[in-house]
Amino acid sequence: MDDLKIGNKYAIHSYKHDGTLYRAWEEAILLDIYDDYLVFGNDKTNVTEVDGRTWQTKEIATMYFFKNRWFNIIGKDKHSGIFYKCNLASPFIIEDGTIKYIDYDLDLKVFVDDTYKVVDRGEYNCNRKRMKYPAEIDTILKRELKDLIELAKKKEGAFDRENIKMYYNKYNALKESVKN
Repeated sequence: MDDLKIGNKYAIHSYKHDGTLYRAWEEAILLDIYDDYLVFGNDKTNVTEVDGRTWQTKEIATMYFFKNRWFNIIGKDKHSGIFYKCNLASPFIIEDGTIKYIDYDLDLKVFVDDTYKVVDRGEYNCNRKRMKYPAEIDTILKRELKDLIELAKKKEGAFDRENIKMYYNKYNALKESVKN
């Protein structure tokens, strides 16, 4: 992952286990580089769904992509406070200016009041059978979901709302300097 530079723009592609492109975000700006993860931000970016439908994100999102963890974390700055959507997903790669990962259906939502909910279990079970997820991946995802819930409960790392606010400000400053 050489050539990473804070302020650079990247696309994001989410795939399914069978290799099909599931969802694509037009851009995200690299905000920070750590040994084990990268932080990106975007706002009002275009998103294309697998069926060709397009829509635009509504608020600034801070996205944490991990090199060795099977999840990514998205903090959204909504009017009522910071909300998290976490995808159980493969570790990411960057290829041709695009962040790529496999989405494994399960999501953890962490609400403004710190309550949380695991969603899309039915989709996960259906796709696990249909796409023949290996038992090893099933085991990894269950362990990673437990770890993710613990991080959320402890408000560590990406779940520290002060970090999200700091990246919100950094995104706004970088966005102005990288306008096309």
